[in-house]
Amino acid sequence: MRVAPLRREYALDICTWRYPAPYDCYDMTDADPEWLLDPASGFHALLSGDRLIGFRSFGADGQVPGWDYDDRALDTGGGLRPELVGQGLGRRAIAAGLAYGRETFAPRAFRVTVASFNTRALRTVEGLGFQRVGRFDAATDGSSFEVLLRPKT
Repeated sequence: MRVAPLRREYALDICTWRYPAPYDCYDMTDADPEWLLDPASGFHALLSGDRLIGFRSFGADGQVPGWDYDDRALDTGGGLRPELVGQGLGRRAIAAGLAYGRETFAPRAFRVTVASFNTRALRTVEGLGFQRVGRFDAATDGSSFEVLLRPKT
């Protein structure tokens, strides 16, 4: 797996992604491809060979309204192509994103915000060295989220 620049065809593909419940909160069908392509949005393609298998994001996209975010860590997030979810690829996908983030941005630490119900994602990021530092309810819809930090190492 490798992280690469997000090309137009990738952004258009990502904007079709729909997930089964309860993961449908991660659907990308409302995303604007132009916004995904804007470098300020922080989106990158996650590839296996030449195939788009997911995306990684760095910056404000990884933040959920309701938490008091600061600049002590780089927020990161991402997603896998819906048909690949639950196949054990999450750890490698996130690790590839962290390696890219370390090399490109050299942050002091990484931060992820994960929906509290998403035990698979929480287990995965904790296995990669992230530690829970707080829990909050989103300002938008009251959904519960966990905030986790991981040192740069």
